[in-house]
Amino acid sequence: MLLRPLLDLLFPPLCHCCKTFIPNAGDLLICPACLEKITFLVTPLCPSCGTPFKTENGRDHLCGACLKHPPSHLSRSATLYAGPVQELIHRFKYGYKVHLGDPLGIMMSQALSPFREDAAPDLVVPVPLHRKRLRQRGFNQSQLIGEVLAKRWKLRIDTGSLCRERWTEPQTSLDAEQRRDNVKGAFAVRRPERLRGKRVLLVDDVCTTGSTLSACAEALEEAGAQAVSAVTVARSLPF
Repeated sequence: MLLRPLLDLLFPPLCHCCKTFIPNAGDLLICPACLEKITFLVTPLCPSCGTPFKTENGRDHLCGACLKHPPSHLSRSATLYAGPVQELIHRFKYGYKVHLGDPLGIMMSQALSPFREDAAPDLVVPVPLHRKRLRQRGFNQSQLIGEVLAKRWKLRIDTGSLCRERWTEPQTSLDAEQRRDNVKGAFAVRRPERLRGKRVLLVDDVCTTGSTLSACAEALEEAGAQAVSAVTVARSLPF
């Protein structure tokens, strides 16, 4: 009991977002004020891709994109890509603050627990980076988040079966159709025997149009995965 105050004095728990001291901090290390600025995605949303709708207390229904291009997998995002979450992800990926994978993974595990129960996955598969991008960045942000998620949900993680065979341009400047074309056929499975008959949970940091997740899911399904679902920390809504 006496050790906790001493540790807080020597290593004060600070909010990952605003750096303020958090008394009785838990694992998440995000203060209540910053948590209030985070938009967690709940009903009403698209039951297929998880895109939220602006109406309140409405019913879930398919979005226009899923009606036009029905995905073979279900996906959900924990939060909207804005505010503190957007800042955390940006610092994580481009500021090389790899420790921020912990709060992002914890946030996902807490917010998406009901979806995980419905999906009933056997293992976690992070969206892979091309080896060139991996050399540039030094780490795969989806893998770091996936490791946290797998640990908290007590699932096995597979980081070697799904690979990105073809270099693709960054998706940020492309529209929805260009994104689909950009990643089409970019992913492949090296060890299909590891995934055959398994229920796979794809993990990524941000979902915008879902084109990357769809390309990964297609490769996993062709390799014999029984079912594929996907989760991301955040959902971006630029379109």
